[in-house]
Amino acid sequence: MQLFDKLKHLKDNVQSVLLGKPQVVDQVLVALLARGHVLVEDVPGVGKTVLARAVAKSIECQFSRIQLTPDMLPSDILGVSVYDSDSGEFVFKKGPIFAHVILADEVNRTTPRTQSALLEAMNEFQVSTDGETWKLGPPFIVLATQNPSEFQGTYFLPENQLDRFMIRVRMGYPDKETERQILRLQPGRTRLGDLKAVMTAGELVELQERVLTINLDEEIVEYILDIAEATRRSGELSIGLSPRGSLALTQASRASALLDGRDYVVPDDVRLLASAVCSHRIKAKSFHDDDAGGAEAIFEKILETVPIPQ
Repeated sequence: MQLFDKLKHLKDNVQSVLLGKPQVVDQVLVALLARGHVLVEDVPGVGKTVLARAVAKSIECQFSRIQLTPDMLPSDILGVSVYDSDSGEFVFKKGPIFAHVILADEVNRTTPRTQSALLEAMNEFQVSTDGETWKLGPPFIVLATQNPSEFQGTYFLPENQLDRFMIRVRMGYPDKETERQILRLQPGRTRLGDLKAVMTAGELVELQERVLTINLDEEIVEYILDIAEATRRSGELSIGLSPRGSLALTQASRASALLDGRDYVVPDDVRLLASAVCSHRIKAKSFHDDDAGGAEAIFEKILETVPIPQ
């Protein structure tokens, strides 16, 4: 089976258990192909765990769930060195971060110190301790869930940490007919248990390498630069899109093209992903707009002013 065909099977496989959310599945697979991480921001109970488990099972990779709490320490995630009385040496015991697909549940419920340790591992794709470095993956992707900020007992993720996530996803509630299917089929329990892998980790890594070869026309580059520049000039924003954000949009657009079976990027790849990739990286000036929804609305208005290449 060709790798392009396997990508289609991968998408169908995940959608068979996460009903009614094709756009969410596409966005997560784009991040997976582009070696990015995903921030899933939504209320509890809308299928975030099912999504992460389905991705891990579909690519035959090790899955780890980290339930983040206020009393959690960085070593609870990364691992710790313990003394081995037999050898007389300290031995590093790996933490739950050492898996291929990580679900970091309720990342904004743990302390900033633990958040920073997790995000540093995500950024570096490695853990360093006691003078030794331990590689993470490949593949390696973190899906961090975050409850809305108005929930009690939450810590805000600062802008420099939000910038580490390639894509922010909002799952939302299912429509009535989809929820009817969920109630009848309970795919998170029945279908997820029977889900089979459609590709190996090695095949996924090969696809990740292929993303780098996707053709990016100069007009597409100019379009991404124009979007970034428009956010930096906006009078409604105090923080515009960073170069890391521009690079993330470029890589995500390439991955989107590959997911669609193309070896070149089209403007729609950029346009359809722009808000998910960029809106959590900017900051509104107005206090009333200084939340995720307000910044996203401002970004959407800015995006409409940027001419789309023909």
